[in-house]
Amino acid sequence: MGEPQAAALLARVLNNVAKYAVALGLGGSAIGSAMYNVDGGERAVIFDRFRGVLPNVSGEGTHFLVPWVQRAHTMDIRVRPRSIPSATGTKDLQMVEIVLRVLTRPDMTHLSTIFRNLGTDYDERVLPSITNEVLKAVVAQYNAEELLTKREDVSEKIKSSLTKRAQDFNLVIEDVAITHLQFGVEFSKAIEQKQVAEQEAERAKYIVQRSDQERKAAIVKAEGESEAARLISEATRQAGPGMIELRRIEAAKEIAASLGRSRNISYLPGGNNTLIGINPSN
Repeated sequence: MGEPQAAALLARVLNNVAKYAVALGLGGSAIGSAMYNVDGGERAVIFDRFRGVLPNVSGEGTHFLVPWVQRAHTMDIRVRPRSIPSATGTKDLQMVEIVLRVLTRPDMTHLSTIFRNLGTDYDERVLPSITNEVLKAVVAQYNAEELLTKREDVSEKIKSSLTKRAQDFNLVIEDVAITHLQFGVEFSKAIEQKQVAEQEAERAKYIVQRSDQERKAAIVKAEGESEAARLISEATRQAGPGMIELRRIEAAKEIAASLGRSRNISYLPGGNNTLIGINPSN
């Protein structure tokens, strides 16, 4: 085979390979555009150019659709945490700033309706407005002090009201918690003054109790001294002056014993002679 024939054969082979490659590429592209994946914790809503949003929702895995005619939109169905701040007023007209942490997810039986009405960012569109609405309605039923003492009750009431309100938008509220609660400057000062007053009242109560105990102790002591005086008087009346002399001797013995143990005491002999150890006869 000559060189011209070999070149012509090679050209035909390369041309056929190029045709098959183009066909395979177009086929692979068509197959790839007709397939879509749904990851864990997600669902896919199909939009059809002729029929709109389809009611059927695709679960996790790989699925097929009609290229150009249909398009898949994935939606996160996992629980989402969101912190929503709000400034509102209490029943006694005190301003309070509240931060509410809300755990929410979409109702999986109404994903098509949620996508049609709200889109994939449903929580951004709905939660801030309905949360502020519920917070203002619930907080207005309590005094500022009750928000501190009945915090769990307030959270439960907010959760109940917010759950009912979110059902209008096909959203499920999993949990609600008050993470931040701050009052105005005037109320904070009032609370501080109240605490100081309570501490002063407790201190005054303690002083009164201590005085009462001291009074009772004085009464008991006086009663004891009166009883002792009565007993001494009775003994003196029965024993005569001898009782008093006995008491005097006992007191003198106690004084002498106490002075005898002291090193700073010197004893002088009786009489007018103050020279110790000198015989007066000499």
